[in-house]
Amino acid sequence: CQFSDVVNMDDIEDLVAEGSIERSQGRSQVLPKPLRLPKSTGHSTPVGDNIPGVGTLYIKTWGCSHNNSDGEYMAGILSQYGYNITNDPHLADLWLLNSCTVKGPSEDNFLNCVKRAQELEKHVVLAGCVPQGQKEHPRLSGLSVVGVQQIDRVVEVVEETLKGNSVRLFSTRRRDKRRLAGAPLDLPKIRRNALIEILPINSGCLNHCTYCKTKHARGDLASYPPEEIVQRTEQAFSEGVVEVWLTSEDLGAYGRDIDVTLPELLWQLVEVIPDNGMLRLGMTNPPYIMEHLEEMAKILLHPRVYSFLHVPVQSGSNQVLEDMRREYNIEDFKYLVEFLRKKVPGITIATDIICGFPTETAADFKETLSLVNSFKFPNLFINQFYPRPGTPAARMKRIPTQVTKQRSKELTELFASYQTYDGLVGEEFVVLVTETSFDGKYFVGHNKFYHQILVPLDKSLLGKMVRVKIYETGKYFLKGHVLSLIQEEPLLWQQEPSLQQQDSSQKWKSNDLVPKVFLFDTRWFVLGFLVPLVTVFLYIVNQNITF
Repeated sequence: CQFSDVVNMDDIEDLVAEGSIERSQGRSQVLPKPLRLPKSTGHSTPVGDNIPGVGTLYIKTWGCSHNNSDGEYMAGILSQYGYNITNDPHLADLWLLNSCTVKGPSEDNFLNCVKRAQELEKHVVLAGCVPQGQKEHPRLSGLSVVGVQQIDRVVEVVEETLKGNSVRLFSTRRRDKRRLAGAPLDLPKIRRNALIEILPINSGCLNHCTYCKTKHARGDLASYPPEEIVQRTEQAFSEGVVEVWLTSEDLGAYGRDIDVTLPELLWQLVEVIPDNGMLRLGMTNPPYIMEHLEEMAKILLHPRVYSFLHVPVQSGSNQVLEDMRREYNIEDFKYLVEFLRKKVPGITIATDIICGFPTETAADFKETLSLVNSFKFPNLFINQFYPRPGTPAARMKRIPTQVTKQRSKELTELFASYQTYDGLVGEEFVVLVTETSFDGKYFVGHNKFYHQILVPLDKSLLGKMVRVKIYETGKYFLKGHVLSLIQEEPLLWQQEPSLQQQDSSQKWKSNDLVPKVFLFDTRWFVLGFLVPLVTVFLYIVNQNITF
C-alpha cells in the first residue's frame, strides 16, 4: 500500500489531476438519514467520545473515473458533516478504502491496504466494487462497508465504525420498482481537481462479458434522468468547474432503461456549457453507440465537446470477441472508427486491448497486431488478462503467463514504434488548461482533439483557454509556447448557432459551417456599412439638411 498514491489510475478514464488545486465547496448542510442498528465487532477503540463529526479520515480510491467520482462525493459528504480529511494515513483515525475489482493487481493493493490499516489499529470502512461484488470475501469479514449505491449514507457507516461497530450497507436503490442509478447527483463534493467535474450518468451495463467482475458490483444498466444530469452540470460550472467528464460503465447504453438516448442527453448538455467550458465523453462499448453514429459525429464536432472517444475493442479477433461475449465483431469496430474519423476530422479515438485471454491463439493475436498497425491509435491501453473470481473466464484454462507477457511486450513495442504528433510542430491550438503534470513541472491542457499539451507553470493559466504554438512533441504529449490568453470572446470554433430544444434533425450539424461563416460575415457587413450609413442618414434628418 503506497501512502503517496491517493488515487490509482490505469487508463484514460482515470486521469484525475494530482495538483494541489483549491477545493470547491459543497452544500451548506447535510442531514444524515436514521441509522440502521449496527453489529458490534468489539475489536476497535471508539474515537472522539462518540461526538458526531469528530475525527480525521484518510480516503484512498482505486480504479475508474466512476469510482473516483464516488470517492469525491464521500469526501464531500464527510467534510460537510465536520470530519477532517487528510492525505496522511498515519494521522487518520479511520481509513475509507474505495476499491476497484477490474484487475487483480488493484484488488491486491486494496487488500494489502486493508491489512496495513488493521496492523496500525486504524478503523476501516470499505467501499467500491470489491466488497460489493464479493460480499463474503474472507479477508473483509467483520469490516464496515458502504455499498456503491449507498455512498450518501457514508456518514452513518463512519460514525458507527468509529464507535467500534460494524455496518454493512449493500442494498439497491429503487423507486416504483425500478432500479435507480445510485445516490443523488446533487450531493456535496471535494473534487480532486477543482476545475473538473466527474459526472456519472448511468451505472451498470447491458453486457455480460465473460472476463468482467464489475458487472457483479454495479449490476444492470440504470440511468440518471436527463434533468438531474443537466442540473448537476449547471451546478458544477457555477462552482468554478471548466470541464465536465461524463462517466459510466458504458456511455453508449445510456437511457435505454428510461426511454432516452445518449444524443438526446448530450444535446441538452451542450446548451448549458459556457463558452469557456468543455465536455468530455467517457468510455463507450461499440454495440450501443453504433446506433447513434450520425448524431454522435455531429455532437463530437460541437465546439464545446472534445473530439475524443474511448471505445475499447479488447481484441482484433472475432473468435476471441465471441468468447468474451462482446456482442460485436471486428468489422463493426472498424466501421465505427472509419466513420468517425471521416465525419469528425482529427478525432482522437482511444481503445483497450486484453492480451492473453484464455482462448486467444497466436493467429488471434496476429489479428490484434494487424488492427493496431492499421489504425495506429494515439491512445492504446494494453492489459494482461487477469482471471476475476466468479467470472466465466476464470474457469477457462489459462494461457501460460510467459506467453501473455510476451504478447503484451510485442504489442507495446508496436505501439511505441509509431509517432502520432510529429507533424504538429509549429501548429497553433486553443487549449483549456486544467491539470498539473505528474512530475509537477508543467500545467496540462487539452485542445479540441484532447491532445495533452504541456504549458509553463503559470498559475494565471489554470482554468483558462490559451492559444499555444507547438514547439516539441513526444509519444504522449505536445509542448507549447503560450501566445495569448483568450478572454471572454467566443473562440472561432465556438461560433455556432444557439441550440434550442427542438427536433434533433434541426440541431446544429457539421454542414452548417457555410451558414456559420455567412453569419459571421453578415455581422461585419452590418457593423461596418449599414450602421454608419443609418447614422449619417439620421444626422441629415436631424440637421434638416436638403440637397
